[in-house]
Amino acid sequence: MVHDAADVPVGPASLDSVGVVFDEQRLISDAGLLLAATLSDRLGIEELVNESVWLGYRVPGAALPGRKVLSLVHGMLAGADSIDDMNVLRAGSTGVILGHRVMAPSTLGTFLRAFTFGHVRQLDHVFDQSLARVWEAGAGPGELPLVIDIDSFIGEVHGDDKQGASYGYTRQLGYHPILAVRTDTGEVLHIRNRKGKANTQRGAARFVDELLARVARAGHAGKIVIRADTGFENHKQFKTLDARGVEFSIGVKLSKTIRALIEQIPETDWVTIAEYPDTGQAQLAETKLGTWRLIVRRTRLLGAQAELFPDWRHHAFATNRTIPMLTADIDHRDHASIELVIRDLKDQALAHFPSGQYHANSAWTVIAVLAHNLGRWITQIGLPDRSVQTARSRRRHLLQIPARLTRASRTWTLRMPARWPWQHDFTTILDAIRTLPARA
Repeated sequence: MVHDAADVPVGPASLDSVGVVFDEQRLISDAGLLLAATLSDRLGIEELVNESVWLGYRVPGAALPGRKVLSLVHGMLAGADSIDDMNVLRAGSTGVILGHRVMAPSTLGTFLRAFTFGHVRQLDHVFDQSLARVWEAGAGPGELPLVIDIDSFIGEVHGDDKQGASYGYTRQLGYHPILAVRTDTGEVLHIRNRKGKANTQRGAARFVDELLARVARAGHAGKIVIRADTGFENHKQFKTLDARGVEFSIGVKLSKTIRALIEQIPETDWVTIAEYPDTGQAQLAETKLGTWRLIVRRTRLLGAQAELFPDWRHHAFATNRTIPMLTADIDHRDHASIELVIRDLKDQALAHFPSGQYHANSAWTVIAVLAHNLGRWITQIGLPDRSVQTARSRRRHLLQIPARLTRASRTWTLRMPARWPWQHDFTTILDAIRTLPARA
């Protein structure tokens, strides 16, 4: 679309002549939050929180948990990664487009500090029901296989007064959450905060049980594939998954047993991978690890660098899948895509764990993931054929849009910038979300 030069206002002769006054009540800095607020309204999240989260009688911060959770969710979507940052929602008329009263940061801090382990589980129920509702609305996997990646990460903190934070395998002070991610959309299906010194597999069996129950309640009855790295190698878990009809692809450590199995593979069984850089060589072979397939990938350098590193390096994983060996290897290595989701979470609210109390930070973790998913869901519903966006791109394109709120003839209008590059995406998403039925 071509715009006439007259459409663009003439600027000041000098930037020094521009005065600055913070007094415009109708301005909104993050008007794109209308998308998330409309979707959360269609999913009935505020009412769901009010029904599910009960902090007790006469507990400070216990009243109206729904609007407090949504204040945190919308602040996180706007880029807030601390409790004080939630003040961004109180600027101008932002609260008018959110559908709920915005709570003060001090109130939100009191609310989070009231949480115990049981209350965090109540938030899990909210997460559970929200997932079921949005999948019912069309964002689910349908009849397609559901591929789930499981991993853990260190949520780094600073200061010795963080309850439960400690030094783990990375020698960084922090927490050690475990999470499960839907591969094709990047939405988090389950997360559990853990103390920093927790072993990678701590609570993993129960976590997987809860995960499978959650996706079943959300309506998925098709094939499930779980992928994980060597930190989640557990032969008892292999048997459990296989008995439940779940396919898995999980890395195994190069123990003496595994090395012995690899050494027994005949040289004639190794298949060279054609599409590999000329500076190296990669081959695949498989054998048996009990009743499971053990697929092994070995690589080595060629040329001058090979003099320094002449030996083969092996990477193995166990699987009960029946797909061809090369396909299984490619799919297993795609598990690394979960690191992109972890990066997104750390680029949002999980950049920090703001409270000194462990359960408050566990509640913050669940709410942060709900905010992350809400951001994913608006594009899944509105732009289903579009590739997955990073959280930063979504904020820049769809959420952090300045606007002025006007009213004429009893009609409210958000006046956004002319020539906004992504205005078509915004209106397409908003129209799609508004066609969803409201919760009764």
